[in-house]
Amino acid sequence: MVELDIQIPSAFDPFADAEDLGSIGAKEYVHIRIQQRNGKKSLTTVQGLKKEFNYEKILKNLKKEFCCNGNVVQDKELGKVVQLQGDQRKNVSQFLIGAGIVKKDQIKIHGF
Repeated sequence: MVELDIQIPSAFDPFADAEDLGSIGAKEYVHIRIQQRNGKKSLTTVQGLKKEFNYEKILKNLKKEFCCNGNVVQDKELGKVVQLQGDQRKNVSQFLIGAGIVKKDQIKIHGF
């Protein structure tokens, strides 16, 4: 018999070292979502804002700007979440960019 010199490639995981580098290049996203309540009623939630911001001041300006009601909810997993009445996704993203709170590439808009 003839012996063949074959090298079998080992399993390579390209994401194995990604866990170590996750904090270096990771972007902190601000997630803007819509939740359907009942009928035509909906709720816009904003999560992922930095902790050094004053959520109450941001909420006050958002409520005044868009003529809607809202509140800040403390969640165990997500931290502080801003809730607004109605579909305010585009308005909130434009407000956050215009106020210099976040950059455009840090915003993720979810929903329909």
